[in-house]
Amino acid sequence: MPTFPIAFQPYTIQKQLAEDYAGSLERVAAIGYQGVEIGMPPEGMKISQLKALLDRLGLQVINTWGGFNSLNIDAEQISDYLDEVGGSFITVSLLFDGTLDDVLNKTQQMNRIGEAFRRRGKQFLYHNHDWEFKRIDGEVIMDILLRETDPELVKMEIDTYWVKRGGEDPADYLSKLQNRCPLLHIKDMEAGEEQFFAEIGEGILDFTKISKVAEAIGTQWLVVEQDQSRRDPFESLAISYRNLRNLDLINR
Repeated sequence: MPTFPIAFQPYTIQKQLAEDYAGSLERVAAIGYQGVEIGMPPEGMKISQLKALLDRLGLQVINTWGGFNSLNIDAEQISDYLDEVGGSFITVSLLFDGTLDDVLNKTQQMNRIGEAFRRRGKQFLYHNHDWEFKRIDGEVIMDILLRETDPELVKMEIDTYWVKRGGEDPADYLSKLQNRCPLLHIKDMEAGEEQFFAEIGEGILDFTKISKVAEAIGTQWLVVEQDQSRRDPFESLAISYRNLRNLDLINR
């Protein structure tokens, strides 16, 4: 069975971070997570202080977010931040207006941004939702993104839940991405029409199958994120971690 280092996406505990930033990170680190996708520190905290906090907690920075639905990205500023705090990946997500011109325009911009990050030794990533699995002129938007972006300049951070919600099998879609999905967002889906978010191993997705494909295509990290939870989000992160450990998917 393949094993991976396990990170988490702090969106899961965004409300708690706003109330107690350091304490919330401490609680997640205590669960056993090894890495984190994290942006700039909150007001009043220097990057050096964030770095010291993460080092004390044993949390490795693997990625930061470049924004949602905007390609107005300062590659130099983000690269400077990552040079100080650690990490080499930058991720964005976009919306599309349903036209091919819009998709093609954005893929060209992403190629340029990816080149700017490559010059700084960083890797630009795209994170999907379900809307990329809609079709334009009979072709899936996600397939257009993959075809029109340079695979060295724009890699993917595929999200298993959103692939499933988009109507595709996550493992099957991952198999298309040889050497192109270094980070994999893993989240599960409850059974039923609502398709609500579930803790890893508590829903309908097959993470044993997904992990085998992830290993085969060169995925480096699994990243747990749960957009919404019916439980306390710290409990959800703990359940996901425990189930991943029980599946023997975590590097020890």
